[in-house]
Amino acid sequence: MAELNTVARPYTKAAFEHALDKNTLDQWSEMLATTAAVSQDPVMQLVLGNPAQTSEQKAEAMIDVCQEQMTAETKISFLLAENQRLALLPEISAQFEQLKASQQKSVDINVTTAFDLGEQQQQKLTQALSTKLGCEVSLTSEVDKSIIGGVIVRTEDLVIDGSVRARLAKLAEALSA
Repeated sequence: MAELNTVARPYTKAAFEHALDKNTLDQWSEMLATTAAVSQDPVMQLVLGNPAQTSEQKAEAMIDVCQEQMTAETKISFLLAENQRLALLPEISAQFEQLKASQQKSVDINVTTAFDLGEQQQQKLTQALSTKLGCEVSLTSEVDKSIIGGVIVRTEDLVIDGSVRARLAKLAEALSA
């Protein structure tokens, strides 16, 4: 997994810098998400894994399927096939989204609660997290009654577990030690 991250990073960086220069971050984001999804399709994996096909043929297959999402610029820039790197598309897409969120100073946060949050509670939580993290927060919430109470906040690299279930587990651990 770490190897994929490392190999994908220069491609991601180049695509991101190009998209940033051309002010086409959203277009590139959509194109990368689409091509990443297409590259994971079992039929497309057979095409991309076929040793009888040239790199150009593999690239053309991807372009033909993803044509609606690709502009002339992204087609020309779609050189991953040349280096046998089409398998990196999902990782490149994920890294691109991280760079885009960082550039736009926004973060997607998933909040798990034991009970449904009202609109006002979601707004207060969004505002508090925006202040704490120093960026725009896009909040999604889900209900999991097994956490008993409290809240679990998740983002890419941060987990805050303030659930009653976690507190009870810590108490049980302390009592058994």
